[in-house]
Amino acid sequence: MTGPAAAPGPRAPGGGGPPVRWGILGTGAIAERFLHGLRAVPGAEVVAVGSRNAATAARFADRWGIPRRHAEHRALAEDDAVDVVYVALPHSAHHAATVMCLSAGRHVLCEKPLALDAAQARDMVATARRTGRFLMEAMWTRFAPAMREVHALVGGGGIGEVRMLTADIGWRFRYDPAGRLFDPALGGGALLDLGVYPVALASALLGAPVGVSARAAFAGTGVDAQVGAVLTAASGAVAVLGCSIEADLPNRAVITGTAGRIEVPEWYNPAEYTVHPADGPPRTVRRPHLANGFEHEAAAVTALVRDGAAESPLMPLDESVRIAATLDAVRHAIGGRRPGGPAG
Repeated sequence: MTGPAAAPGPRAPGGGGPPVRWGILGTGAIAERFLHGLRAVPGAEVVAVGSRNAATAARFADRWGIPRRHAEHRALAEDDAVDVVYVALPHSAHHAATVMCLSAGRHVLCEKPLALDAAQARDMVATARRTGRFLMEAMWTRFAPAMREVHALVGGGGIGEVRMLTADIGWRFRYDPAGRLFDPALGGGALLDLGVYPVALASALLGAPVGVSARAAFAGTGVDAQVGAVLTAASGAVAVLGCSIEADLPNRAVITGTAGRIEVPEWYNPAEYTVHPADGPPRTVRRPHLANGFEHEAAAVTALVRDGAAESPLMPLDESVRIAATLDAVRHAIGGRRPGGPAG
């Protein structure tokens, strides 16, 4: 570890108290984007960064003006100057890093997907509850003002009873067998990296599925490059979901009910939505971001940690486990392999 000497132990968060001190575990692109949003949050202070490489940690810290930098993940986890750690590592490292940070007394915001499978997710949740630390899956979509309004509108019967959800997300990425998206050992593939978004949306709007079917196309490394899934809800509503790392998809969600529909462009980080009532003209509502969209979940976690919450009511831990279980079911349906594990 390099940087200042160890500080006193973690502070008990409380309303109106000192800033909530963040540590960033990982120095990749998602960490950069999250930091951009976090910097717009009052009461949040970034105090440390951790990487397995001292030079990488130093460059990242210098670029963002972060005072404490660690050349080992455990050193960040055990840094008592940190209240909450944002885990921005590859999917394959989420479980071990989160359990380590929670066990060391840190609160954790773990990037999606929470884990490689439901078994890992359950262990992470059990660790958080055993240690009394806050844990949340970083599903930033759910915290965007536009999407919160959409959820409230649907939940309040604004489009009647929901019967159909269609949602896709995907971009064409250059095929790189050693890259994170195509490496099975790093949890690569469209399903874990992107498919978690529509599955989480279906979970929020329709609940846990009672039926799952899916088909996929696979990349040369064996990871799923495209997945199409159909989830059936207990209500009889159907979710038709798609994700891809080899094609630019429309990236649009449509929620259709018995009294109208809601269309959300760029729904994974939405700034607007359009309501199409069955008995009236459409209306578009715009809710622009203050920064890049990450500020909403960052502000929510900062407030929850300060208030001593164990989890988020908007992204509860049991739901994250259910989402992981649905991803397991989709993987089983396509005959895919859990990264580093057996088929199905």
